[in-house]
Amino acid sequence: MNHAPTDRPTVVLVYQRTSLPWIFDSALRAGVDLVLVPRPDEDVDPERLPPAVVEVLRLDVEGAPAEALAALTERHRAAPFDGIVTLYDPAVPFVADVADALGLPGLGGDVARTVQDKRLMRRRLADAGLNVPGFATVDAPDDWAEAARLDFPVVVKPANGFSSLGVTKADTPEELGAVVDEVWQVCASKLGRVTGLVVEEYLDGPELAVESLAHEGRVHVLSIGYKGEPVGPYFEEGVYRAPALLPPHVQEAVVREVVAAHAALGVTDGPTHTELRLRGGERPYLLELGARVGGSGVSHYVAHHVTGVDLAAQALRIAVRLAPVLPPTPGQLAPAVGAAANYIVPCGGSGRIVALHGLDEVAKDPRVDHVVQMLHPGDVVRPYPHFTGYPAFVLSHHPSTEDAEEFHRFLADSIRIDYAPEGDTQ
Repeated sequence: MNHAPTDRPTVVLVYQRTSLPWIFDSALRAGVDLVLVPRPDEDVDPERLPPAVVEVLRLDVEGAPAEALAALTERHRAAPFDGIVTLYDPAVPFVADVADALGLPGLGGDVARTVQDKRLMRRRLADAGLNVPGFATVDAPDDWAEAARLDFPVVVKPANGFSSLGVTKADTPEELGAVVDEVWQVCASKLGRVTGLVVEEYLDGPELAVESLAHEGRVHVLSIGYKGEPVGPYFEEGVYRAPALLPPHVQEAVVREVVAAHAALGVTDGPTHTELRLRGGERPYLLELGARVGGSGVSHYVAHHVTGVDLAAQALRIAVRLAPVLPPTPGQLAPAVGAAANYIVPCGGSGRIVALHGLDEVAKDPRVDHVVQMLHPGDVVRPYPHFTGYPAFVLSHHPSTEDAEEFHRFLADSIRIDYAPEGDTQ
């Protein structure tokens, strides 16, 4: 599909599902046209595309990156575009490479690889004097002797992973070898390759997510959200409520750590999604910093409802060298004007899904803006540490975080999944 040129800037959007609406809606508000590179497993109906999409360009970014770069170079030569972005974490380095090759705004390839590779990120943060748990890297499944000298329990995770894929806790050194082998095999099957693993000392305390926008080296921290207190052995995501209920001195410590992490990693422009844990409920330790709008756009929804800032629209403006509209004081937490939440429906079991109860009723609740269902009857859910995906997101807005917490308790009682054994097709 090709449309006539317009006077609006054009951005190539890589591997974004059209069922997740936020960045498409923000593109309209930002006055930006989108060239969509769809996910290979998504059938895109040309008649039902979001209005901001003016062209669909099918490329195999993960399987054939050189060919995809060549195709985008030719597309840029024939009809120049102004920027390229992705919300899909594994595509961040590719997008940076395209921006470098074509002289477009971007992270830079070295920065993109640092933020995606947890080994490089951990070293860079440690060198900057930030709060980093004890850690070791594993470059082969039998290369875990150094990690066995850490303080246990520890968490084993893929260096190039995303979401909670393969993330597993080992409570003792005696368990470590089996856990490393299990995580390696799971990630090899899901990612196609494993660049290595990180083993790091387990951090107790609440988990947080921080949404930020960097522009010309200044970091605007928009929202801090609460993501539960997962204890393992696996770390299935469950809730996201913002703003997190934190004492002022803890908020300030989180903001300082996030701003310093941007500087340490070299992230000067664009959206970021940072995850941390509060050791002992007080001291923030950065788990990872993703240089993208997080959660395929969920982070935009949360930040927009909490602060009023159109996160995805401003990220698109930065991507085409337009001045973003941001809170006036960088380096400080933006004031909250509301509360927002994402309830991630737990798998709650494994096998073949027979029915998913409660979503239709929940969708009618006036507090709910979006129900995004990813798994359906007939889909097979494998037990953790295999990561099949999330059954559904329920995104809602509230007067306060306490109201969001009460609503999540209601959802936990209202939604359930029925399973049959994996081989049962009845």
